[in-house]
Amino acid sequence: MTDDKDVLRDVWFGRIPTCFTLYQDEITEREAEPYYLLLPRVSYLTLVTDKVKKHFQKAMRQEDVSEIWFEYEGTPLKWHYPIGLLFDLLASSSALPWNITVHFKSFPEKDLLHCPSKDAVEAHFMSCMKEADALKHKSQVINEMQKKDHKQLWMGLQNDRFDQFWAINRKLMEYPPEENGFRYIPFRIYQTTTERPFIQKLFRPVAADGQLHTLGDLLREVCPSALAPEDGEKKNQVMIHGIEPMLETPLQWLSEHLSYPDNFLHISIVPQPTD
Repeated sequence: MTDDKDVLRDVWFGRIPTCFTLYQDEITEREAEPYYLLLPRVSYLTLVTDKVKKHFQKAMRQEDVSEIWFEYEGTPLKWHYPIGLLFDLLASSSALPWNITVHFKSFPEKDLLHCPSKDAVEAHFMSCMKEADALKHKSQVINEMQKKDHKQLWMGLQNDRFDQFWAINRKLMEYPPEENGFRYIPFRIYQTTTERPFIQKLFRPVAADGQLHTLGDLLREVCPSALAPEDGEKKNQVMIHGIEPMLETPLQWLSEHLSYPDNFLHISIVPQPTD
């Protein structure tokens, strides 16, 4: 992979200032102060909120505590989506800190998966990585790794260890020199304006004539509604990790540098702010 290590580092250490507040109808024995935290964009809510849970449980009776879940402006937050994706999709145009509401009852069964333990997060994460490598290398790289390598990827993410994670992950970002990129690009495109959870299709990083495909090429093919008409005004923002990459950016470069730790490019299409 082309080694823009600063980009990898900036992506990994991206943080979102967040204010957690207990839902007003939760029963408490004393007032529960809000809790402030810098959330890592590349992680998952259930991995990084142990302190939040402990903080609010102190103000509650044990019998009133069941599975914790989070919500932003009425929308339950999916723990199996990376934090940065949730923010870009739901809150990118709002002021910081991000205000998240904490619940301990009335779990929204229709909207959220249960997360009984961190093992569930690990299983989801590894399943995504395996799917991404099936697209990129027909699963050859991930299958040749030892179990300890898989564990190192997971522990690197869980403990926020950039070097530990990338020592293994860089193998998943390589491709044969005679090819100009991966077999297919692992990506998912999310929109709040549709019921469909996300768009995911097979898309090659290199065209038949050897030209590198760009982010714009991908959107024109799989989600043309995201792009402004040539003579019209821009209605949407195309966001990855809180930034709007230029549409001319090669998809292969984006896949190597702006993928989340699960090796997918998680792309949010959000309405252009009207301010």
